[in-house]
Amino acid sequence: MPSASRRPLPVWALSLGCPKNRVDSERLLGSLGFPVKPVPHMGRSRLVFINTCGFIEPAVRESIRAVLDAARHLEKLRRRPLLAVAGCMVGRYGVAELAKELPEVDLWLSTEELERWPALVRAALGLAAAPETRPEGRLLSTGPSYAWLKVGEGCRHRCAFCTIPSIRGPLRSTPMETLLAEARSLLAQGVRELDLVAQDVSAWGSDFKGGERPQLTELITALAGLDGLTWLRLLYLYPTGVTEGLLRRMAELGPPVLPYLDIPFQHVAPKLLRSMGRPFAGDPRRVLERVRAYLPDAAIRTTFIVGYPGETEAQFAELCRFVEEARFTHLGVFAYQAEEGTPAAELPDEVPVPVREERRAQLMEIQAGISADILAQFVGSRLPVLVDAPAPDWPGLHRGRTWFQAPEVDGTTWVSGPGVSPGALLECDMVESSDYDLSALA
Repeated sequence: MPSASRRPLPVWALSLGCPKNRVDSERLLGSLGFPVKPVPHMGRSRLVFINTCGFIEPAVRESIRAVLDAARHLEKLRRRPLLAVAGCMVGRYGVAELAKELPEVDLWLSTEELERWPALVRAALGLAAAPETRPEGRLLSTGPSYAWLKVGEGCRHRCAFCTIPSIRGPLRSTPMETLLAEARSLLAQGVRELDLVAQDVSAWGSDFKGGERPQLTELITALAGLDGLTWLRLLYLYPTGVTEGLLRRMAELGPPVLPYLDIPFQHVAPKLLRSMGRPFAGDPRRVLERVRAYLPDAAIRTTFIVGYPGETEAQFAELCRFVEEARFTHLGVFAYQAEEGTPAAELPDEVPVPVREERRAQLMEIQAGISADILAQFVGSRLPVLVDAPAPDWPGLHRGRTWFQAPEVDGTTWVSGPGVSPGALLECDMVESSDYDLSALA
């Protein structure tokens, strides 16, 4: 019989917001020093862990609802588990203020204490750490196909609309050896795709002190050489970081480095970009030309903000023309929302909310047509599909992705046929397309 201290700890966990939050949750649950058993119901758990998002007000409201829902459920239990709440909402509003507003929470975990989360949870549960605890330990929640690899914390930029620097602090790049150890651990668990994420992946290493600072090109070169890696994908690269050196190295390496780049331009009008405090306020077309010169078939994802203070009809029309010309593989559009404490919230010339929403819908309609046209061109071809998970309520159908579809943010390739199972990489026939998804047969 295992000792009480080595019995699996039953945990109910919820991670809200971005993939970076998911990584923080996985690292916590994999670094407690003893086995963790995810459970589907709070009543079966000893720890209820909620990792919140605080980037924008709607995310804060969602986080508060999740905490209150959990607290109401726990009130009914005879044996109450520990309720621990972590993440960006805690970093944005502080433990002291939240503890007064939400006394139902037993343990608050601030983003300023990320490295101490496991120790704080162990102490609150009355458990001691096991000697085999490793910093690269993670309890994966993404299945066998892919995992996010967070390469840094915080941000060096000061975009006028963004709360992240005040929540997560300045840029702190993770050392290469730590990332390589974590990547090896993930690949040893059978993961086939690693997706690099940070607030700005292209800034990785720029904050290291002394000597020659390593470049992102060195990191992706080292990662590309790891055994078991099939796909390596880069997400969230600032336009200024998409250099000829990076693109040249990506082209030289080839597989497993995918010709996929997530470059959030946010707008095309130089005046608005300067008002946003973006580190790149020039013509985004130059960046696209540079990418396509080195990676002609690259899949490019971007995001835009519409309805930013001062955005005119002419500037929005310019943005629409740019999207029609650029033909991005993937595009996200956000209707601007003022966030308390940001410089943009104090700007004049506010665009009415209905106009913001109308502009968002219009731009997304343009992109839907572009996406449908791009995907239709693949029907009748064969492409590799990495299978993620079974489709709910549809026996035999699985959710997967081909090389130009990043997990969680892009469209899906729905696949069925022999050999289809989570983690499999199969050559498939593309048989049908829609605005954002493909259907395939293995």
